[in-house]
Amino acid sequence: MITVCFHGVESTGKSVLAAKLSAELGCAWVPEYGREYCEAHGTDLTMADLLAIAEGQARAVDAAAAPVPALLILDTDQLMTAAWAQMLFGEVPPVLMAYPKADHYLHFAPDVPWIDDGTRFFGTAGERARFDAIARAVLADTGIVPIEIAGDWSSREAAVRQALAEFRAKA
Repeated sequence: MITVCFHGVESTGKSVLAAKLSAELGCAWVPEYGREYCEAHGTDLTMADLLAIAEGQARAVDAAAAPVPALLILDTDQLMTAAWAQMLFGEVPPVLMAYPKADHYLHFAPDVPWIDDGTRFFGTAGERARFDAIARAVLADTGIVPIEIAGDWSSREAAVRQALAEFRAKA
């Protein structure tokens, strides 16, 4: 099984591409549990909420991985939750860094328009840049060198398709 995590800040196309490409490629994917959590509990988050989100994401990954699909796309993972913790609270609990890592990471740049969907926080250019720097630093702190996904929507989709094809060819 190959696991690929779509990593990056809000409103960069991760969820849309994960859903679209998993359906087209016939592979498994794990949606972002944090979105479901915020829709149910609101967006006034505490560190305890972030830890609950991380655990919920882990359970969802475990359930999707149980049948051992050839390719599993993760809409996010606990490293992005760690970036949220740093952005919101200025600290990262070690437990967030200890979860299993994906085989590959695609980092989505915040160079497309931000769209408020009711669960998003950081829409200004400055906030997006700061959050993106934190998300990149979390990956760097774990030694992960992601594939960069940037540009307009069609460029992003093409780059993700190419990366997924290369991962599958090497499996």
